[in-house]
Amino acid sequence: MRFALGCALSLASLAALLGWPAETTEGVRAGLETCAEVIIPSLFPFFVLGGAITELGIPQRLSRSLSEPMSRLFGVSGAGASALVIGVLGGYPLGAATAAGLCGRGVITRAECERLLGFVNNSGPAFLVGAAGVGVFGSARAGLVLYACHVLAAVTAGLFLRGRGSAPAVPPVPAQAPAPGALARAVTASVRNILNVCGFVVIFSAITAALGAAGIFPRLAGGLASRTGLELGAATALLTGFLEIGGGIGALRGCSPTAANFALCALIIGWGGLSVHMQTAAATAGAGVKTARHLAGRLMSAAFSAIYAWAAFGLAGL
Repeated sequence: MRFALGCALSLASLAALLGWPAETTEGVRAGLETCAEVIIPSLFPFFVLGGAITELGIPQRLSRSLSEPMSRLFGVSGAGASALVIGVLGGYPLGAATAAGLCGRGVITRAECERLLGFVNNSGPAFLVGAAGVGVFGSARAGLVLYACHVLAAVTAGLFLRGRGSAPAVPPVPAQAPAPGALARAVTASVRNILNVCGFVVIFSAITAALGAAGIFPRLAGGLASRTGLELGAATALLTGFLEIGGGIGALRGCSPTAANFALCALIIGWGGLSVHMQTAAATAGAGVKTARHLAGRLMSAAFSAIYAWAAFGLAGL
């Protein structure tokens, strides 16, 4: 079944590339611009920071002091706190990449890594305030409210996904000097990770452009708008955001600043798009962990983000 689906998607993509080459090329160009202007400047420094933190052994030092709250709340050791912090400050897929790095170095177990994937992989404040807040709703305050709802939804998902597991006992951490070449290894790994992210951003930008040129997205968006009462732009944003978060948020520009559209924006951000899911799979491939909990976490985060944003829209006076 999976092989047949893969073949069907590959043939459909080939048909789109051959049928609408100009639009697909423009989509690739737009994706590359997004990488150059947004993705690399905002994510790459955090990739390096996360890698350096792991290489220098800081998570092990945090493990004992934060083991109690992290274990009680999320069923993981204190070392996982570094993945949570990097994940909520840096953006997709830094939280997942940091958790996978901790697992690969033996700082946390695979079970802990899979639990962390359910709630540490999140969008960063720079994107939410700039692209969503100012870009869509014309207000940095709206972006900060979206960010607060997003983080709260991630924590809520982590509480629900805790399960019955508990964190392992934390052994004493001996004092160690920083390993030689830690920064060089962090930069090298970050280059590989940022290339993976940009590759998925570009290909999904091309796919979205081809679907739009083929008339598939306009027809689907029109049908969705007529059945749900959404604005046409909001319906287009929902479909586009299912594939790629940047395109989904961009499609919301020009829509009315209503509670429904605010909640829809939060839902798109919480889901992250198939592009983010594939970025996460690439970032965690070396750790050999399953990503089912990541999918569950993204679904829960999308739902909770929308609920919190709907409630916050009126309370924050947006």
